[in-house]
Amino acid sequence: MEVSGSYEFNATAEQVWGLLMDPKVLASCLPGVQSLDPVGADEYQAVVNVGVGPVNGRYTAKIFLRDQNPYNSLKLVLEGKGSLGFANGESLINLVEQDGKTTLNIKGDTQVGGPVARVGQRMMGSVAQGMMDRFIKCLQDSV
Repeated sequence: MEVSGSYEFNATAEQVWGLLMDPKVLASCLPGVQSLDPVGADEYQAVVNVGVGPVNGRYTAKIFLRDQNPYNSLKLVLEGKGSLGFANGESLINLVEQDGKTTLNIKGDTQVGGPVARVGQRMMGSVAQGMMDRFIKCLQDSV
């Protein structure tokens, strides 16, 4: 399943990058996150509650920040599993600054399996897009 978006920030690319690299900001902005703990260089362990329609579950996830080009781009890699299935994905994040404002472009692909995918297959795309939109709105408000 693919998700993408383009979001405007009233901030420099350096400021937006700082938000993306701050575990406290990420933990407070990622929907459903109960904990986000560093476990290595550019690697985090998370516990997340996610619901798709009537199906709710708790997942443990590893999050990796790869191919970092500060203030310009990075790849976010997610590997999650829980009692209701799994979710794996990659997102490419690009920052483009112009006149003190930054456009954050995201293009991602996620694979979801298990009971949560079977029950919520038709809703998965809109749920993923909604979670991404809420995450970015929180980051925008954090600037």
